[in-house]
Amino acid sequence: MNKRKIYFGAGPAALPPSVLEETARAVLDYAGSGISLLSIAHRDKAFGDIISEASALVLQLANLGSDDYEVLWLQGGGRQQFAMVPMNFLDEGGRAGYIDSGHWAHEAMEAARYYGDVVSLASSAADKYTHLPAWPDGMPGDLQYVHLTSNNTIYGTQWPRIPPCPVPLVVDMSSDIFSRARNYSHCALFYAVAQKNLGPAGVTLVVVRKDMLKRSTRRLPDALSYAAQAKASSMLNTPPVAPIYTCLLMLRWIAERGIADIEEENRTKAAMLYAEIERNSLFQSPVAESSRSLMNVVFTMVDASREQAFLGYSAARDIEGIKGHRSVGGFRASLYNAVRLEDVTALVKAMQDFEKEL
Repeated sequence: MNKRKIYFGAGPAALPPSVLEETARAVLDYAGSGISLLSIAHRDKAFGDIISEASALVLQLANLGSDDYEVLWLQGGGRQQFAMVPMNFLDEGGRAGYIDSGHWAHEAMEAARYYGDVVSLASSAADKYTHLPAWPDGMPGDLQYVHLTSNNTIYGTQWPRIPPCPVPLVVDMSSDIFSRARNYSHCALFYAVAQKNLGPAGVTLVVVRKDMLKRSTRRLPDALSYAAQAKASSMLNTPPVAPIYTCLLMLRWIAERGIADIEEENRTKAAMLYAEIERNSLFQSPVAESSRSLMNVVFTMVDASREQAFLGYSAARDIEGIKGHRSVGGFRASLYNAVRLEDVTALVKAMQDFEKEL
């Protein structure tokens, strides 16, 4: 087997070796059944146990009760959620509010315009999303929901907390779910694509307050209805069995470590990298300090012509996945839960050595 590389990719992201190894064993033979994980029937007890435990762990980690919240395991990724949220909660002629804090927040807002009136409550687009917009002091009373993206992967900003909201709050937590303490009870619905902190691509987690399931008035196909998906226990069609199983392993791994310890390590990793960016004469951060993300550290070189050289220098040290998003360039180190402290130490050392050699 080739040497494992240090990977900072934004998604699909790094997963813990123990999770990868257990998934690999299950692909060959699930729980000694003699059948591959890829072949077990989704209506068999084996998968029923998988999805039940995964859902219970989600509620446990979010400190929510099963009497109040429904856990759904869906397909279609974040873009499908951009559409499903207004399909289910924005009546024809109704209004929804969006916090425009980055690329994906803006994409969600634009998708909602197909289904009703959309109000941009706050935006930092004019400053190229280099900081978070101020949370609005007041909101129109007729809003049917407010949509927030908790972490912005491309621009490297993150909301430090989920604020209370006078109208139902929908939060895209795709890139920072279970990475720090959050008050999930402030959410009427939150969702997360799995390929960041939760598992592999192919499944999307949705947690919705049960009273919200009764709000939809639009006639929808069952596959696009949260209420219908909840009634069918996420099995309207064959669910992605293997990705959900890997999510279960990740949820066990998170629960065993504990959110408090995970947050402490994530803060340490981010502080170490931001400190080096500030110290190093070759690098700089375009992100306002008060808005900086613990999950996605975005930075550039003072001399942009050296960026390719540093990418090659890092690759020679088995450091991969730090190239910035194609829309902004520069660098991005994603410090998701599975990224180790020693991985960040290796990146910082590469930055220091590159500076010395110039």
